[in-house]
Amino acid sequence: MKAIVQDVYGNADVLQLRDIPLPVPGDGEVLIRVRAAGVDQGVWHLMTGRPYLLRLFGFGLKKPKFPVRGREVAGVVEAVGAGVTRFQLGDEVFGTCQGSFAEYVCAREDRVAAKPANLTFEEAAVAPISGVTALQAVRDAGQVATGQKVLIIGAGGGVGSFTVQVAKAFGAEVTGVCSTGKVELVRSLGADHVIDYTQDDFARAGMLYDVILDTADNRPLSILRKALTPRGTLVIVGGEGGGNLTGGFERSMGAPLVSLFSGQKFKGLVSTENYRDLEALTMLIEAGSVKPPVDKVYALAEAPAAVEYMHEGRVRGKVVVSI
Repeated sequence: MKAIVQDVYGNADVLQLRDIPLPVPGDGEVLIRVRAAGVDQGVWHLMTGRPYLLRLFGFGLKKPKFPVRGREVAGVVEAVGAGVTRFQLGDEVFGTCQGSFAEYVCAREDRVAAKPANLTFEEAAVAPISGVTALQAVRDAGQVATGQKVLIIGAGGGVGSFTVQVAKAFGAEVTGVCSTGKVELVRSLGADHVIDYTQDDFARAGMLYDVILDTADNRPLSILRKALTPRGTLVIVGGEGGGNLTGGFERSMGAPLVSLFSGQKFKGLVSTENYRDLEALTMLIEAGSVKPPVDKVYALAEAPAAVEYMHEGRVRGKVVVSI
């Protein structure tokens, strides 16, 4: 089969289209004929090996432990391993795995769910990581409730575009912060208010929010907390924009410590992958509350260009590789 493979860490030019052996599903795994694969920030991090902190988490110190790139997947079950009970041949599924930039991939049964019936494979492929992260940020970390005022920083990006929709589904009054080129997208996602950060600074506007969901920023906690109500909650989703060592994750790791000395709550979120949240996301999608926003679609051979485009920061929503 054909796949996008890398032997060393580096920029997009280390990604190569090659023929490699077809994978065989192990116990508790399904073999998926990939129809589409989402492109998320994690792809760039695993391609470059930065921040270096992630290499200590089992992804390979000197070279990638998993040479095929891609983690979000949508496709059709072609075979099942021993012990698999939730799927059979021909089922359309979506979820997470290691190596979705390929014609076939094996995924753990507990990280895959039935594909939402009202989505194309391309739309479904961009939802597993970004959509579930948004769900966990809104529902679990932020505990967003009806009528609350919620600020979403990075509202036009991969996670942010889902977060806007999930927060609206939970009954919040949503303000999205984004760049000029993403304002119309964020409005179309249902945001009640949109702030173009190139023109206005939400931190100086005097508005206070019950929950701030920061998906893409590098503002200090001292500034973000000024926009929170006295009992408000700040959720920092992942980490971007930092140095090569920690990559911005120090904000997420340090946030809970600040909460010890404040009535406000500060939380760092690292999402967890599981099929139950995929199913919860599917309910929102099939109800019409969430629609995965796809900016551009690339062919498998164009995956390096897709990763570059995603990392430039101009993507409105998500990028997908169609196979």
